[in-house]
Amino acid sequence: MPRPEKVRLGEILVQQKLLSEEQLQFSLNEQKRTGRKLGRVFVENGFVTEEQISGALAKQLNIPYINLKFYNVNPELVRLIPETQARRFRAIALENRDGSLLVGMADPTDLFAYDEIARTVRRSIELAVVNEGELLQTIDRIYRRTDEITGLAKELEQELGDSYVDFGALVGASSGLEEAPVVKLLQSVFEDAAQVRASDIHIEPQAERLQIRFRIDGVLHLQTEADIKIAPSLALRLKLMSELDISEKRLPQDGRFAVKVKNQQMDVRISTMPTQFGESIVMRLLNQGGGMLRLDSIGMPPSLLKKFRAVLQRPNGLVLVTGPTGSGKTTTLYGALAELNSLERKLITVEDPVEYRLPGINQVQVNEKIDLNFARVLRSALRQDPDVLLVGEMRDQETAQIGMRAALTGHLVLSTLHTNDAASTPVRLLDMGVPRYMVATSLQAVLAQRLVRVICESCTEPYAPKPNEAEWLKAELGDTVAEHRYAHGRGCSHCNGTGYRGRTGVYEMLEMTEAVADAAAHHDPAHFIKVANAQMAGQTLRRHAVALVAAGRTSISEAMRVSNQIED
Repeated sequence: MPRPEKVRLGEILVQQKLLSEEQLQFSLNEQKRTGRKLGRVFVENGFVTEEQISGALAKQLNIPYINLKFYNVNPELVRLIPETQARRFRAIALENRDGSLLVGMADPTDLFAYDEIARTVRRSIELAVVNEGELLQTIDRIYRRTDEITGLAKELEQELGDSYVDFGALVGASSGLEEAPVVKLLQSVFEDAAQVRASDIHIEPQAERLQIRFRIDGVLHLQTEADIKIAPSLALRLKLMSELDISEKRLPQDGRFAVKVKNQQMDVRISTMPTQFGESIVMRLLNQGGGMLRLDSIGMPPSLLKKFRAVLQRPNGLVLVTGPTGSGKTTTLYGALAELNSLERKLITVEDPVEYRLPGINQVQVNEKIDLNFARVLRSALRQDPDVLLVGEMRDQETAQIGMRAALTGHLVLSTLHTNDAASTPVRLLDMGVPRYMVATSLQAVLAQRLVRVICESCTEPYAPKPNEAEWLKAELGDTVAEHRYAHGRGCSHCNGTGYRGRTGVYEMLEMTEAVADAAAHHDPAHFIKVANAQMAGQTLRRHAVALVAAGRTSISEAMRVSNQIED
């Protein structure tokens, strides 16, 4: 392919009537003032989109425009261009073509970049236009730090030598020996976890190897394996970062610390636990720069969202959000707090731990070491004249009763409970020893939820249900099973071959209507669950999961996996 000619982006957009002369002149002045690229000025001011710029360049230069969102890139081919050059020149290798290489560039008129890339790959190159935003996301995903992490782990292993070292005993004496490799290794691990949107990092010593795994979209994936001898060094460094007792290896410990990854603040909750081969460490990653999700963006059906918001506007009562660990309960509660937060209301939260900092809200961290438990903080919080109280979890009878009394005395109380579904929640409260009359009178609503993985839109394709899947769907869809179109993800580079990318919620809500409250006041749990299920008829967790399947948002197998714990 001949070397591209330098063109003026602004003139091209004006010629194709995507930009006015006034907008071009404004952008040129802004470019001189700020030094930003002209295309970025166009996009940030809303004059054109990245897609329009790419399309205009492709038309002018008579080269293809490739939407990377739907392009299954080959990681090995992409790495023909080193990461530093790929980021500097905004370029990505896409396809081998009879002795030449197809390269996607955000700015295919960059002559210097063209020459440098051709020199690096040592072959002629053909050009295509790609969006800069999608290009950078693809680079982040492909140039993962797996090899770098493995190399740093080996470097640390060589630093430590052949013998094990009791770092807890040596504290400062050995810190100069292993600190640099440990810090580099952990930094790479955190950066890689951020790139693949991991929610947790698991560092697990096995008999002969140290295993590092990431939890992505609720499922664990192996990141790397290293020599077991580096495990004590990693544990020591992480304990120092979270201010835990480095000499204590026999008991579990919990802590937190903050790291900065790609100019974003990330809070890390750490839990250590002694195992047969060493200390197992799990870290929950909380991105403080991502912003809190609002209730209307977590996947709640519009009809249920309307009911839930109506419950939140009540002046008092208890509202519970239930589900297993990792089902998004905290996200839902924080979304509710964001809507309730105003100058006219005083909001207090009692949490263990405080996961996200919310402006304008009084958040209290429980600390069992100094006897600052949920019950004690709750009693004090009630003397602070709150309008809304959030209790991180109803863990015991005392906490539940204090929360319910607060709900009966003019406070709106939000909390969580670990139950399988909404109908079994009042029964669980009774099992905890809460008086029956308190459950019937103070509980306003129970929202039960799960998280399901969403089909990767870059590799979604039609899917024909298997006989057992069709039978499962028939329980909710009846004879209309064949009328719907189903999908699944075949797996691609965008989703690391899983077929899924991202998650959304499935929900059901039990409102404590007069009939449900009357049933709760009786001593027959089976009768209560029957009345509760009748109140939620057609709006259950399983029905919502099936609705997502019918809409092509998730696969049948994923809906069945999530529904396995909520079968009637």
